[in-house]
Amino acid sequence: MRVAVTGGAGFIGTHTVEALLAMDATVLVLDDMRHASHRSLPPQTELVEHDVAAPAARTALQTFQAEAILHLAAQGGVNRSWREPAEDARCNVMGTVSVLQATADAGCARVVIASSGGALYGDSPHLPSGEGEPPAPRSPYGTAKLAAEAYLRLFTTRGAMSGCALRYGNVYGPGQDGSGEAGVVAISCHRLLANRAPEIRGDGMQTRDFVYVSDVADANVRALTGVAAGAINVGTGTESSVLDVIANLCRISGAGTRPVHVAAVEQEVRRSCLDVRRAQDQLGWRATTALESGLALTYASFRDAAGLA
Repeated sequence: MRVAVTGGAGFIGTHTVEALLAMDATVLVLDDMRHASHRSLPPQTELVEHDVAAPAARTALQTFQAEAILHLAAQGGVNRSWREPAEDARCNVMGTVSVLQATADAGCARVVIASSGGALYGDSPHLPSGEGEPPAPRSPYGTAKLAAEAYLRLFTTRGAMSGCALRYGNVYGPGQDGSGEAGVVAISCHRLLANRAPEIRGDGMQTRDFVYVSDVADANVRALTGVAAGAINVGTGTESSVLDVIANLCRISGAGTRPVHVAAVEQEVRRSCLDVRRAQDQLGWRATTALESGLALTYASFRDAAGLA
């Protein structure tokens, strides 16, 4: 199978590329390398360094003749999207439209795009939130993901291609950037290894559906090789508080460091948890990595990358 992965040099991308290569796929990665993971791509991966909205990227997709395209490239970060809403829309909406047009022009039959469960459902009164829940994004980032899904429906209803949008929970794991402002697990690992106290915004009782990156990569592969359509949640169906996650990381690190509380983020979603029954039905998928195990694996990967093993 020939698969193109936009954003394939990033956190989720590198794990997915490895999973695709393990099933003997031929993989093309399109990435501008602005958010590349510290985990290197396997040497047999073809890499084209371009913004996905650039003409050269569209040409590369057509030349490669992919059978399926996974669109992961995005500008992440809810807070950043408020600071730079126009750039967020350019990357996350226009970038998606460009990829969908390139998919159609190349005659590719299958496309899967990365969306967001937490950012789309907002403060849903129904938990776990199912795909039928009315979208209520509370940030430009979530609004852009909703628009990207609308464009996916538009392109796939023309009949030339099939596709689905995977609404991820809070993805964590080895290779995530721990130096930015998004990704509480990675940031906390980064701080603990630097002998700095992890920070909890507000009271820490805000909840998220934390899903391990290898499980997400498995869902991506299943979606690429299947026929599922529409929106599909990718999470664990379990609500976990930030307070508990950071307490677990402090225990795993053995550093004896106590977290500190800082100011809460305005308009932050209070509770988030995804109903994953559709993923089980349509993809035959479920998350298999328990949170405590995933946190231990993630911390160990950060420790090893820092040369502190």
